[in-house]
Amino acid sequence: MPVTTPPVTTPGVCVIIAARNAARTIPVAITSALREREVAEVVVVDDASTDNTQGVALAADDGSGRLSVIRLDVNRGPSFARNAAIRASRSPFISVLDADDFFLEGRFRRLFAGAGWDFAADNIMLIRDDAANDLEGVAAPPFAADPEFLDFERFIEGNISRRRVLRGELGFLKPVISRAFLERHGLSYDENLRLGEDYELYARAVACGARFKIIKSCGYGALVRADSLSGRHKTQDLKRLADADLALLAIDNLPERSKAALRRHERHVRDKYRLRNFLDVKAERGLASAAAYAFASPSNLIPIVHGVAADKLDVLFRRTGIAARQQVPPTRFLMAATSAAKE
Repeated sequence: MPVTTPPVTTPGVCVIIAARNAARTIPVAITSALREREVAEVVVVDDASTDNTQGVALAADDGSGRLSVIRLDVNRGPSFARNAAIRASRSPFISVLDADDFFLEGRFRRLFAGAGWDFAADNIMLIRDDAANDLEGVAAPPFAADPEFLDFERFIEGNISRRRVLRGELGFLKPVISRAFLERHGLSYDENLRLGEDYELYARAVACGARFKIIKSCGYGALVRADSLSGRHKTQDLKRLADADLALLAIDNLPERSKAALRRHERHVRDKYRLRNFLDVKAERGLASAAAYAFASPSNLIPIVHGVAADKLDVLFRRTGIAARQQVPPTRFLMAATSAAKE
């Protein structure tokens, strides 16, 4: 029986920012968080940066006493940094903000407009880094909120990417999270993960009965950069994420349809790992070793053949003009939305 959350009257939000070598972008992130009246705390965890992230973060303080900066001497990854920030804070609600992203003004007012949720997320404006100019003046179109709740199967299926389709996995969402729900179920970020840590936490929470509300109005801005941390994951990070799906499968009383969705996601990620590992072995030890790895098992061979063939066809189609390279627009939104003016 889910515990009823009372209506939110005076929300207190702790914004947690895991940062590594983010001196260039973190001032905008911190400023956007401190601008929101619902924010009671901003906790930055500098994950052993080699630049001046710590100093730049401290310089972004607005003097309200809400900002604190924690410095780690050893790089531990975003999951460890976020867990450290959560432990160091006390506000009843937690909101993750990446160090190269920012909140749009009025974000929390819209998210707290309705009660009855444990996680509440809004749309994300994805801005190509080379198209980002004055981020402080960025505003989203007035989309209708169209609130709805995610169930487990829809969330998992919403994290399976498709080739030649711009990425828009639901694991990219940055919800406001009820601290009470996390504590009640003993949930935290999986510190073994450096890829998909948000996905794993959200999936485990929904499996535990979290009411995950999404609204289509936009309050979060994300810079899409080729050198972002999420774009530099290692091959083993994919294996760990697939293994996390197997751990989720062990949750008690998980319905069979939920297990089926998890198996599809696990296979999707595992196939990516097998292809990446094949390419790594080829680069490090040569084609013969890579072929031996591929032919060691049909579960290796099939995704490798499919992946290599698809990559080759993509190159061929671009060279012959049959298909152009996928164009990423300067600005797009994670979720399709309807203009509020049309309602």
